[in-house]
Amino acid sequence: MNRDRRAWRRCSLGGAVFAVCMTGTTLPTPLYGLYQDKFGFSELTVTVVYAVYAFAVIGVLLLTGNVSDSIGRRPVLLCGLGCAAASALCFLSATGLGWLYAGRLLSGLSAGLFTGAATAYVIELAPPGGRARATFVATAANMGGLGCGPLLAGVLAQYAPWPLYLPFAVHFTLVAASAAVLLWLPETVRERQPLSTVRPQWPGLPAQVRPVFGPAATASFVGFALFGVFTSVSPAFLAQSLDVRNHAVGGLIVALAFFASTAGQLAVGRVGTDRSLPLGCAALFGGLALLAGALRWDMVWLVVLSALVGGAGQGLSFRGALSVVAEASPPDHRASVISTLFVVAYAGISVPVIGVGVLTGPIGLEGAGLVFIACMAVLITASAGYLLRRLRALPEQAPTR
Repeated sequence: MNRDRRAWRRCSLGGAVFAVCMTGTTLPTPLYGLYQDKFGFSELTVTVVYAVYAFAVIGVLLLTGNVSDSIGRRPVLLCGLGCAAASALCFLSATGLGWLYAGRLLSGLSAGLFTGAATAYVIELAPPGGRARATFVATAANMGGLGCGPLLAGVLAQYAPWPLYLPFAVHFTLVAASAAVLLWLPETVRERQPLSTVRPQWPGLPAQVRPVFGPAATASFVGFALFGVFTSVSPAFLAQSLDVRNHAVGGLIVALAFFASTAGQLAVGRVGTDRSLPLGCAALFGGLALLAGALRWDMVWLVVLSALVGGAGQGLSFRGALSVVAEASPPDHRASVISTLFVVAYAGISVPVIGVGVLTGPIGLEGAGLVFIACMAVLITASAGYLLRRLRALPEQAPTR
């Protein structure tokens, strides 16, 4: 019993370190308007600055997704914290647009190093038989950290001095504390290899993972695409169309989507992994419909509902996807497979967001948002149809087992 309690304490601390790192990745979200006023750049530039982060994540996941399987989790995570600290220093030193690009690039590197390795690390720190609960800890730390970023920055920017500096000073302090915690936690990879033996590994899936990866990756793409639009352009929509200029309120609305995702992940234990994927897609569709209504009629309460419903749908679908993929993965390829899943997810964050930024100029922010919603709705409908057919087929396969 004491051993299990100690293992859960370590698992929780690992999740806290994970959350601190991810907090830094969304910290600039409610501050983009202030940076636009200070440096004078367009809405397209905001989406490009945001997408630099996503492309950095994808690059790291593609090239180093398997590194922690070989050299250990802690060295990779310490490098990730180093990148997070360097990102905070870039924002603290920002005197022009180039600093924002550098800060977002380093933030993406930190998230890329953490995403697969930290998820696997938190799961492995749990006691035997605790994989399902540990998966929730990992995904909740990921999404909860992402939600804390805009909330923390929004509150500090609205009610504290130095709005473009204090949030990053606070995060830098949290990163330093997280490094101390990580140095105390044990390594979970037993047979480690020197870094010189590690080679970049392009996405590849073991045979036993392939049957479940397709629907899992599709649901992840759609959910992260919705989050990408919320975190990149919703503050501008709130300010320009709804006249909501309170940074704390803007940060809270974005944070609600991530917190609702955590609640959706918690609900997976009740609805089941197989059902969580199609149910999550249905909720994502509802969230997109509510967002379309908010864009069409300029109603802030519809934006809030969209964040809650869409976030819950993302949580349902993503935890179900991650659970299925992690369970099907062999231990020596688990971080690599999880990293591949996140490559698809972060492609959902980056590509649609840039598309919205490009369309904002000729057709406006509302029009660009509606085009995005229409494209995502088609993809969700097709995905949900496939997942429902797969779910109906499961009882027919049971007698043959």
